[in-house]
Amino acid sequence: MAIQRMDNVLIVVEDLDAAIAFFVELGMELEGRAPVEGPWVERVIGVEGVRQEIAMLCTPDGHGRVELAMFHEPEAVAAEPGEAPANTLGLRRIMFAVDDVEDTVARLRPHGARLVGGVEQYGGVYRLCYVRGPEGIIVGLYEQVG
Repeated sequence: MAIQRMDNVLIVVEDLDAAIAFFVELGMELEGRAPVEGPWVERVIGVEGVRQEIAMLCTPDGHGRVELAMFHEPEAVAAEPGEAPANTLGLRRIMFAVDDVEDTVARLRPHGARLVGGVEQYGGVYRLCYVRGPEGIIVGLYEQVG
């Protein structure tokens, strides 16, 4: 049996409003926002006393989703180091195709985004960059040019 699709990526944040604003500015659509708690959540994630709020955002084509979660109880645990470099083990970034890399970066700056490195051209095919968004989230942006 094969998987059907990748449904979403979860990002745990401390400031849900700021993270939502960042991803909405990127071009995602907020599908919903709701509190989540109770025994079923505790059993699924293996953490007792869970009380959280989640938001689900979707790409304009409807195929990609980012789930944001803010824990009220228990308190979220910070990863070390806070702004890990690209060679750190684990999930490092999520990548989005955009119409215009420079315009997207400019629109995201008021929401806390800053370039990790620079905007680079990969052959005659792509322009791409990484930005750090709220809470150190790394987002890759690429624009097809060829």
